[in-house]
Amino acid sequence: MQRLASSRRLLGAALAPARANSSLSAAVAAAPAVENGAAASPKMPGFDYTPPPYDGPRAEEIFRKRAEFLSPSLFHFYDRPLNIVDGKMQYLFDEDGRRYLDAFGGIATVCCGHCHPDVVEAIVNQAKRIQHSTVLYLNHAIADFAESLASKMPGDLKIVFFTNSGTEANELALMIARLYTGCNDIISLRNGYHGNAAGTMGATAQSNWKFNVVQTGVHHALNPDPYRGAFGSDGEKYARDVQEIIEFGTTGRVAGFISEAIQGVGGIVELAPGYLPAAYDIVRKAGGLCIADEVQAGVARTGSHFWGFEGHGVIPDIVTMAKGIGNGIPIGAVVTTPEIAQVLTRRSYFNTFGGNPVSTAGGHAVLKVLEKEKLQENAFVVGSYLKEQLNKLKEKHDIIGDVRGKGFLLGVELVTDREKKTPAKAEISHVMNHMKDMGVLVGKGGFYGNVFRITPPLCFTKEDSDFFIDVMDIALSKL
Repeated sequence: MQRLASSRRLLGAALAPARANSSLSAAVAAAPAVENGAAASPKMPGFDYTPPPYDGPRAEEIFRKRAEFLSPSLFHFYDRPLNIVDGKMQYLFDEDGRRYLDAFGGIATVCCGHCHPDVVEAIVNQAKRIQHSTVLYLNHAIADFAESLASKMPGDLKIVFFTNSGTEANELALMIARLYTGCNDIISLRNGYHGNAAGTMGATAQSNWKFNVVQTGVHHALNPDPYRGAFGSDGEKYARDVQEIIEFGTTGRVAGFISEAIQGVGGIVELAPGYLPAAYDIVRKAGGLCIADEVQAGVARTGSHFWGFEGHGVIPDIVTMAKGIGNGIPIGAVVTTPEIAQVLTRRSYFNTFGGNPVSTAGGHAVLKVLEKEKLQENAFVVGSYLKEQLNKLKEKHDIIGDVRGKGFLLGVELVTDREKKTPAKAEISHVMNHMKDMGVLVGKGGFYGNVFRITPPLCFTKEDSDFFIDVMDIALSKL
């Protein structure tokens, strides 16, 4: 009750202005801020959509219920938490009808755009026909989606196991690697994030996300981070640590190696060039399987390739995915070879909701939309333009220490001292609040919480990018 009372006081103070203005029309609520008699905010690109009126609970009431009935581990962005009630393509709308440019995409999850009509239609049509049965019966939705996913994979990667999330997918991938090799030791990268269940928490290598529970059989290798790493962009030097882990920390044989192509939660960290080919070679010589965690980097987000690992010139033994393959529908998947997949026949492996007809129908529609609307190409072209403009902001603002990433998986690291690379932890929160007030929503992450995570829906336009840059420029100038 003390926590609830404290939460009420906190939100009550934060939302006092909002309560006073709750009767404002959507048009007034969406108007730009005015400072010294002049418009202080850039103009958001036009968009032909007006959300239906919202008459549900206000932010304060939702926050009260959240504090009383939901886990105390939940946190929120912004000094005044947003009540998002509507979404369309790359835009979100709050309880007053105010429009926001979504540069976070539900944490790199919304790829086609919020409520894309083709995806919604596929989900609704399937839900009307049959919402759930069981994979013990036949249904075309799961088979069609599996076939479509397999067509996007290189080599012999064509057997699909469906799960409900990225954490589940990574848990299954780690188990498969251990079963196939007969070994227990897994190597992952420091600063990586692979989930919050028992096995994946062990593979995750950030103390922020690890509880004090038994986590065995995982070794964390040096992170090939070109910005903060000891060897800069020399990927092969970092890979030597994988060899030493095998030689000095294991029997000489390992189950596998898991990594993201670009670390998402870790702050959009691109792996040093040459690292993955060298690491894969070392691991395979020790009998291990190579697992690509594509939960955030996959499904066309990097633009240059459909899968993040393809940008490193490697072919994994197992690929995991989630987020973007459902555009917001809870679904994950593990893809591997027919030979490796056989290990799950040694016992009964079953997932009640993995391959649910509604989820797989939605996922199949996502792949069709990506192809039809050429969203991978858009991620490459517009994402490259956005990164170029972010680098121009870096030249203007000393607080920007690094700009990195590919396509629509971009990171901007804020530091108070470029030489020492001191994380600007407080400053990034101020900038986020200013950007929200001007109509732009963006994420943050990294071990120190000082990196902007720019992961918008793949329908994000050049005009959206210009607006984003103008807003970030003004917000940084206010520091």
